[in-house]
Order: sequence, then C-alpha cells, then structure tokens
Amino acid sequence: MISKNNPRQITIDDYMTDFEQKLDPNNRWVRLASQIPWNAFREIYHETLRKDYGRPAKDARLVIGAMIIKSKKGLADEEVIPEIQENPYLQYFVGLRAFTTNPIFDPSLFVTLRKRLGKEVFDELNEAFLEEVKKIEKAGKKQKAKSKSKKTNDEDKPSSNQGQLIIDAVVAPQDIKFPTDLDLLNDAREHTERMIDELWISAPGKRKPRTYRNLARRDYLNVIKKKRKSTKVLRKALRKQLGYLNRNIKTIKEILKEGPLPFDRQDLKLWWVIQEVYRQQKTMFDKRENSHPDRIVSLRQPHVRPIVRGKAGKDTEFGSKLSCSLVGKFVYLDHLDWNAFNESQDLLSQVERYKERFGFYPESVLVDQIYGTRENRHKLKELGIRYCGKALGRPLQLTAKEKKELRRELSLRSRIEGKFGEGKRKYQLDCVKAKTLETSESWIASVLFVMNLAAWLRADFIVFIFRVLKNQTQWLFEILNEHCSNEKDLSFA
Repeated sequence: MISKNNPRQITIDDYMTDFEQKLDPNNRWVRLASQIPWNAFREIYHETLRKDYGRPAKDARLVIGAMIIKSKKGLADEEVIPEIQENPYLQYFVGLRAFTTNPIFDPSLFVTLRKRLGKEVFDELNEAFLEEVKKIEKAGKKQKAKSKSKKTNDEDKPSSNQGQLIIDAVVAPQDIKFPTDLDLLNDAREHTERMIDELWISAPGKRKPRTYRNLARRDYLNVIKKKRKSTKVLRKALRKQLGYLNRNIKTIKEILKEGPLPFDRQDLKLWWVIQEVYRQQKTMFDKRENSHPDRIVSLRQPHVRPIVRGKAGKDTEFGSKLSCSLVGKFVYLDHLDWNAFNESQDLLSQVERYKERFGFYPESVLVDQIYGTRENRHKLKELGIRYCGKALGRPLQLTAKEKKELRRELSLRSRIEGKFGEGKRKYQLDCVKAKTLETSESWIASVLFVMNLAAWLRADFIVFIFRVLKNQTQWLFEILNEHCSNEKDLSFA
C-alpha cells in the first residue's frame, strides 16, 4: 500500500535529535574508554614532546584516541576527522567535554604523529595497556579466590613454567604498484625527463638537450601492451630503456657541473634512487640475473624489499616482515625488518621476552615447522619448555589418543594465523599506505596495538553478556520458585 503522507523534504531545523539524552554506558566506545589507562598513555606521549619551546601540544587522549579510531575503523586520514565530528560517542572517546561540530585538528597532523611517535612509542603504549590488563585479570582472580575462601599466592612469582606461546611471521605489504623491471625503468626515465626540463628552465639561453622521450614512450608501449612477452622481447625492451635512462643521467650530471644543485629535498632523494636503480638493473641485465642485494622495487619507497613467501597466489610480497608472538588473545610485535630473514632465529629471543613480560618461561611453544631446528629444540629442552611439533627422524609410534591430542595441540597454532587475517581484513595491515620507513613502522605497530584493544573489548563484552544472562537466569529461577511454592510447594535448585 502506498503511503498518502506528503513526500516533502524536511529541513535541518525540522529534524529532531536526542543529543540532550545521556550517552549509553554500554556503548563499545564508552566501555573501551573506561578500560584504557589514559594516564599511562599521557606520560608516554609527553616524553616525545619538547618541554622548553614549540607550540602547545594537543591533549594526549585526543591524539591517541584519534589514532585508535583510525585503525579500528579502517579509515583514511582525511575521513577520521569528519567521522569524529558526526559521532558523539567518538568525541567522548577522545576526551571532549561536549558535542561539537568543529574539527579536532587538521588531518595532515596524522603524518606528523606517525613520525613523532614511531614504532617504539606504540610498543610502549601496547605494553602499558597489557600491563593494565594483567592487573585487572589478577584482581579478578583474587576476588574469585576470596569469594571461594581459598588462599592464593598471586603476588609470588611462580617458579615453574606456565602458559603457552604461539609464534609466527607475516609480511605487511606496502601500497605500491606491482613492480616489474620494465615499469621501474620507464618511471625512472620519465622522472629524469622532468628533471631535465626543470634544469633547462632554470638555465635559459642554452640549447635544450635531447631526451628522445617520444621514441622511448613508443618503445615502452609497444611491449607493455602485449599479453605475452617472450624473454627475447623483454630483454630488447630493457636494453632500450636502459640506454634512454643512461643518456638522461649523463645529461643531468653535465648540467649539474655548471652550477649549484637546484633540486629540492624530494627530487634530490629521487635522483640518488634513480642512479642506484640504473646500477642494479644494468648489473642484472648484464649478468642475466633476476635478483640483486638490497633490490629497489619502488622509486618513492626505496626501503621496500621483495620477500619471497611461497604462499598460494602470492609467491612474492613487497613490504616488511614481522615476527610476532601470541599469548592468550594478545599479539606482541617482537621483530620488524624490511629485508627477508629466517624467523627461526627469533625463537629464543621471543622466549626470553616472554619471561621478561610474565616472570616465567612458557610451558609449551607452538610454532611452524621452520622453527624446529636442532639448536632451537635443544635450547627449549634445557629451559624445560615443551616443543609442540613433529619430532625429527622417523615418525613416532603413537596411539590413537596421542595422535588426536597432538593434532588438537597443533591446530591451536591457527590462532595466530587468525590474528594476522584479522589485521589484514579489518585493520589495513594488508595495505600499509604510509610512505616513509618510519611512518610505515608506526602504522604497523598501531594496528597491532588497536587489535589488542579490540580483543580486550570483545572479552569485556562477553563477560558483560554472561553477567546479564546470569542475572536473568537467577531472576527466572526466583519467579519459578515463588510460583511453585504457591501452587505445589515445589522448588527449583
């Protein structure tokens, strides 16, 4: 049935809001704000600021809260500020006293914050938050033991090994174009042509040097448009692009001999990178090789390296490699490197970090097969830590029950894989959009920090639901007991 109401467009003055109502205390942002140790975060943040001069800094809760909102909601820098302007719960989370439509700060400040904070500060924030979580959990255990009138010694550090440590490595890909040698040389050639134009404009009266840019562009397009490119065709195209790029580099060097360096900071860095790219590509072309030490795959992000993973659909990824450990539901970033490394070398250092965090070694370690070297197994045995994995040599003769228990234990390692998947699906860990090395590391550390906040929020919500259901069940039993006592004098246990 079609409604007969007048389909007029309401004005903004006609729209009624309920902002005069109080915020819902069970909202996720309200509950998360109550669980975060803002005072500890404020002290860590203030250590990154100068105390003697400079502009007055933004409040620590405002800054860190905005970074948490960005990672948790997976927003771009430009979208975070309007999102906070539209949502009173987000404004409460960042510490505002009242609702406002004014922007809290300019979105460009996020870049400055990532540079200033860096990976180390986010690691400190993560450690401070997890320390607060441990205090809350310890207080809960004491309260539970007190209600049962049992004596506990939670304050004493246990001497025996406790807990389970899950370790694995993952690559955080950068937001770059898939690199090929031909595309990389073409981009470098186009940048050198732009530099020659700018240098020629700054030195009028001289004849402009030739670059053959139209011919070089045509040679590049003739090859790149082909669906199937043979090795002979690719080598011929690479040889031509190397020749064009070498000519441009020589031209720029000749111009620079006549006067001071006119490049700005970005072009100066790009000029150095282009020369190194040419050297690497020329070496690989002459030796007919496909690899080179510290190979550059992006002109604007020369710190990015190709990391061979051998995964289905992604044989090679371009980004940083992370070595992480999972304890309970929280993830710790133990090692970050832009070059490929063997993650088995981090096992013992991650075990020692576990002891620094909790005061004792883990009871067992769940790792991939690559970690199971003889040295690692021997060291873990000396520390009294059980290695969960296949034994070396011939397969052991296990009973059906032992095999089932071993499969169940090995399946627990998928928890850290699930954490990596959560970070890549929900928190932009699969596409790091920061440009520099420092801001990229800060991006990755902030993602893992927010993942731990979300994990604690989910655990707190489950406890809340359990309490509600328990209270409702108790209320139902009281009604049934009262009803049955009046009717049949029966009671429910």
